[in-house]
Amino acid sequence: MKYPRYMKAPLEAALADTPVVLIHGPRQSGKSTLAIAVGGEKYSYITFDEDAILAAARNDPKGFIEDLPPYCILDEIQRIPELFTSIKLSVDKDRRPGRFLLTGSANILLLPQLGDSLAGRMEVIRLQPLSQIEIHGSETNYLSLAFDKQPKGSFDHRLRDDLVDRITQGGFPEPLQRSTQKRQRAWYRNYIATTVEREISEISNIRYGADIPILLEKIANNTACLVNFSKLSQGLLIDQKTTKHYVDLMSQVFLINTLRPWHSNRNSRLVKTPKLHVTDTGLLSNILRMNKQQLANEREILGQFLETFIYNELLRLSGWYEQELQFFHYRDNDQFEVDIIILNEEGQILGVEVKLAASVSEKDFKGLKHFKKQYPERFVGGHIFYDGERVLSFGEGMYAVPIQCLWASTN
Repeated sequence: MKYPRYMKAPLEAALADTPVVLIHGPRQSGKSTLAIAVGGEKYSYITFDEDAILAAARNDPKGFIEDLPPYCILDEIQRIPELFTSIKLSVDKDRRPGRFLLTGSANILLLPQLGDSLAGRMEVIRLQPLSQIEIHGSETNYLSLAFDKQPKGSFDHRLRDDLVDRITQGGFPEPLQRSTQKRQRAWYRNYIATTVEREISEISNIRYGADIPILLEKIANNTACLVNFSKLSQGLLIDQKTTKHYVDLMSQVFLINTLRPWHSNRNSRLVKTPKLHVTDTGLLSNILRMNKQQLANEREILGQFLETFIYNELLRLSGWYEQELQFFHYRDNDQFEVDIIILNEEGQILGVEVKLAASVSEKDFKGLKHFKKQYPERFVGGHIFYDGERVLSFGEGMYAVPIQCLWASTN
C-alpha cells in the first residue's frame, strides 16, 4: 500500500534551489521510497547498503563522486562520511540545484567528519514515520487554526478504543501492512536489533553488549518524562557519563527525540532538564512488549504514551507547516508545567497539554494560564487535547481540543 507523504512538496522545493538535499530520519520510515518517487527517471540511484559500492567509495572517494551521473540519489550516506569533502568539491565546481539527493538513517550533521563541509550547500529534510493523516489519507489544518487563534472541530463520536489502536500501531509503513500482531512484533524486534547492532555501532565504531537495549527499555518506561541519568544508569555496568553518551547515540539514530526545556532570562526558577520521547509509539509499544489490551489497562503508562503520541504527531505536522516551528516543554520549581510549547518564527507561542480523559475542567488549565501571564503579548492559545467530541472554549484563549483535530477534517 502506498501512503501519501506530505514532505514531498518541501523536498521538491529544496531540490529546485539547493545543490545538496539530505533526507534523514529513522530507518524504514520511507526515505528511500520518497527519494526515488521524487527523483524519478532524472536521478540515478546508488545505495551504500551494497558492500561492493561501499568499498569502492571508501577506496577512492574523489574518483567515485567525479564518475557519478549529473543527478544522483546516494542512499544511506551515513555509512560513508568520507564522501562529504568530495561532494563539497564537486558542488563548488557545479552548483546546479538538486545535484545530490542524500538519505541517511543517522543524523550526519552530528558526525565529526562532516563538520561544516556542506554548510551553505545543503538543506536537510527530516522525515518522520507516517503521521495519522498520511496513514488515513485525511487532511487537517490544526496548526494554522491554532496560531490564528481559531481552533475548531466537531465530531460525532469519541475515539475510545480507537485511540489505543492508533497509539500501538505507530507510523512505520511496513508493520502497518502486516496482517497480524505477531508479524508486526517480529518486524519491530528485527528493527530494534538492527538499529542497535548496526547503526549505532557504525557511527560510533564500537560494538555494544546488553547495555543499550536495557537502557532503551528504561527510556521507553520513562517516555514523556524528565530525563534522569542517575536513574537510567542504575543497574547497568556504566556510569552516568557513559549513559548520557549512549542516550546521545540513540538520539543520533532517531530512536528517541529530545524535547528541550523552555529557557528564559526572566525566570530563574525554570527546570532546565529535557524530556525524552521515543520517536514512534508503535516502536515504544514493542520495546516494552505491550499490546493494546495491556496498554488500555495501564492508565498511568497510557497517559505517558498519549503525550508521546501527540508530541510525535505535532512534530510530523510541523514538517510541512509554512513556518519553522520549535518545540519545548515548560516546568518551574513551583510545579507549574506545560507538556509542549510550540514557538513559531514570529515569536508567537502555543501551549499544549495532554489529558487522557473525555472531559476537561477549569483547573486543568492551571499551568497554561501561569505560562500565559509571562508572555501575554506572544501567547496565542492554550490547548488541552482530550478524548472529546468538540472544541470547547474556556475563555482567555484557552480551549479543550479533541485529539481527532490532529488528523480529521474539522467541521
